[in-house]
Amino acid sequence: MRHMKRLRENGSAGAVLLLGLVLSSAVIAPGVMAGPSLDSCAAAASSQFEKGFESIGMDARQIDAESAIPTCTEALEQEPNSAQIKAWLGRAYFAAGDTENAARLFEEAAEASNVVALAMLGDMLITGNGVPQDMARGAQLLIEGAEAGFALAQNSLGVSYEYGEGVAQDYAAAARWYRAAAEQGMSKAQANIGFMYQEGLGGLPRDYVAAAAWYERSVAQGDPSGQVKLGKLLEEGLGQPADLARAAELYRLAAAQGEKFGQNNLGFFIENGIGIQADPAAAAELYRLAADQGLALAQHNLAMLYEAGRGVTQDYEAAIAFYRRAAQAGEAVSAVNLGLLYLEGRGIDIDYGEALKWTRIAADRDHPVALNNLGHMYENGLGVVADRQAAIGYYRRAADLGYDLAADNLVRLAGAGNVSGGDKTKPIKGLLQRERTVDVARYSRTPDM
Repeated sequence: MRHMKRLRENGSAGAVLLLGLVLSSAVIAPGVMAGPSLDSCAAAASSQFEKGFESIGMDARQIDAESAIPTCTEALEQEPNSAQIKAWLGRAYFAAGDTENAARLFEEAAEASNVVALAMLGDMLITGNGVPQDMARGAQLLIEGAEAGFALAQNSLGVSYEYGEGVAQDYAAAARWYRAAAEQGMSKAQANIGFMYQEGLGGLPRDYVAAAAWYERSVAQGDPSGQVKLGKLLEEGLGQPADLARAAELYRLAAAQGEKFGQNNLGFFIENGIGIQADPAAAAELYRLAADQGLALAQHNLAMLYEAGRGVTQDYEAAIAFYRRAAQAGEAVSAVNLGLLYLEGRGIDIDYGEALKWTRIAADRDHPVALNNLGHMYENGLGVVADRQAAIGYYRRAADLGYDLAADNLVRLAGAGNVSGGDKTKPIKGLLQRERTVDVARYSRTPDM
């Protein structure tokens, strides 16, 4: 595709001849006459998954919107009823961030059942991106596009079935549509069907070898989602011997493309010298990049560096801010650590009320460390009325989840008498927890990837 773009920019006769040869076999929508303007628009904004445009089409993010918009506008002026040109111009506007014009053109093209418009407008409706959210209608548009064989619609429909967006959740249907798109060479669908094998979802067996095979196909196309997922298999040694060096390289490739899980996972490797030279300062920058994209785990990891002063100047205020952001986004371990800072008064005044609030949030999610800490607070009357039975209950729940410190506390307290005179300043060991890298989410509604 980049080679074709350079030929167009050179404006040579050979370029025009080559472009004409490429498009001579392209599938043009009924009622549309192929001409130079349409050819130029196709080369500027068509999808590689449209039949007949595989050799010149591209992802929406690869479109040069500045040149594609005027090119396709001119083409539409010459062929004002062409749904195909409307869809391509819509893609160009979408690439430019102009969702209003994109949605308008997609609506018109979707009425003519143009598959590009069906897929992109379907995703926009499901996410409410530039249009009022309407998951049910969005899913119906995706179904129409998927049944017409368009890979982008098939992958997005798989996401809809996996997460129950606009349709009833159905893992088997999700796997079926992911496979349909993957077999057409869509890299994100290849990563998605690989993950279904990895987790044994949709009636598929848990098969790490099959998962890796699909991931490798995605990685071969440079897809960051496939890179992170394969990196995770190699990190954990699932279905094949662990290869930390290659896992680190895959995370690096994904991070270079701005993939937030790749940034976080590479940061963890670099922080701890796993398969790569340790560099906490570089890790902090990677965590920050992922944190700025809203990844709660990266916010947590960055908070831990600020708390410990590793790779950054120790800054409890920054640590608290990042722990709070991550905890509010649902990262239970950040709620644990935030509660502990308030409980122990490190970098902040002791505040048993705040300690209880954040610790309880994590405990309500059955986080064993939070349950243990809550038991400690009830045992010693920190922010609550001392309650030996409540403390025993929390210690038992944490111990049942395999937390050794809670088991020790349960044994100690089971034979204790009145706990009101307990040592409230006794250090609580083993509370700070670092999450490892996580299985990356497949969820991505960015249209036309």
